[in-house]
This record gives sequence, structure tokens and C-alpha cells, in this order.
Amino acid sequence: MIIIITYEDIRNNNAIKTYIKHADSSLEKLGYTEHSFAHVTKCAETAGHILRILGYDDHTVELAKIAGYIHDIGNLVNRVDHSQSGAIMAFRVLDRMGMDDDDIATIVTAIGNHDEGTGVAVNPVAAALIIADKSDVRRSRVRDVIDSPTFDIHDRVNYSVVKSELNFSGDRRTLTLNLEIDTAISPVMDYFEIFIGRMIMCRKAAETLGLEFKLVINNLQLM
Repeated sequence: MIIIITYEDIRNNNAIKTYIKHADSSLEKLGYTEHSFAHVTKCAETAGHILRILGYDDHTVELAKIAGYIHDIGNLVNRVDHSQSGAIMAFRVLDRMGMDDDDIATIVTAIGNHDEGTGVAVNPVAAALIIADKSDVRRSRVRDVIDSPTFDIHDRVNYSVVKSELNFSGDRRTLTLNLEIDTAISPVMDYFEIFIGRMIMCRKAAETLGLEFKLVINNLQLM
């Protein structure tokens, strides 16, 4: 029997809560920025918002939110190839919950394609997830204090972001990531050194959705 699995069901699932918590704990030990409930919730809500604005049906929006919430559980296994590990883990969890095969396929495909290097926006849910994940740059993701010896370039770039907004144009044809960066903490070039691959991935994902992607930093359009 097919069971309708909702975003709220996923958020309340104890196994998923445990995987997210432990995956983030592993990344903390490795010196990565926050990948816990704040990040995955933001990804879920942003991915759903993108598809909702573009007129996708409620069910597809729900799948995007589910994919966004569980996209990083593969970090529990290892940071390397975590998108593929996460896809396999997600399949097991969703299958055991009784989710429809087509829905599982959509979500697993999106998770398995969300990381730069190997990921491709092969469907709208994957495209929305990629944009939501790669655009989540903010100061609150930084774990270390600014004068800590472990405060690296990734921390510096995230910490320098004073304001981050992802906005549609009025005609819904352009999606713009607007960043306000404190250049006394990190120059704009540091952002590009860390995130250029991710921004290119966002541009390609936006194209899958029929959108143009723009990057604006300190009121200067850079993409």
C-alpha cells in the first residue's frame, strides 16, 4: 500500500533526526560549517519556495522540501561522495516508510545530484535543491570565533556575509542571489575562490527551471 509521506512526517522521523545530528557532528570534527537542522530546514523551505513561485504543483513542492531536508544525511558516512551515500540512505528510509516509488526516485535523484563535481540538475526538484543548498551562505553557519586558529577561508567567507537574499524578478524569469559582504573580513575574490563552482552549478540549475541566475555582491553584478 502506498502511503503519502509529507514534509512534516520527514521532519518528525526519529531516524532522520539522528542521521542529521550525527552527520553534522562529524562535519564539526572535520572543521566544516554548520550542516545541521538550520541548514537543512533553510534548504527545504527555499527549494519548495522556488518551485512554488514557478507554479509547480503542491506535490512536487513537497518532494523538493523533503529532498532539501534530508540531502546531507550522507555526511554520516563520509564527506567524500556524501551525495551518493545520502541518496542510498534516503532510499532505505523512504522505502521503509512506504513512499511511492516514483516519489522516492525523484527525491533520491535530487539528493544524488546535489553536490558540485558530480551533480547535475536532472529534474526540477534536483535543480531547486542545488540552488537552495549552494545559496545558503551566512554568518550563523560559522562555528569558530574569528580569532580562532582554525578559522579558515570557508569560515571567513561565510562570516563576512552580512546579508543574503535570493530573489525572483517581477516576471519570474530571473533568480538573483544578493549578498552584502564585509570586505574588511573577506575580499570578494575569496568568495569566488571558494564558491565559483557552486555558482556555476546554480546557473545551470536555474537554466533547467527556465531561469537566468545572477549573482550580485555589494550591488555589483558578477554573474
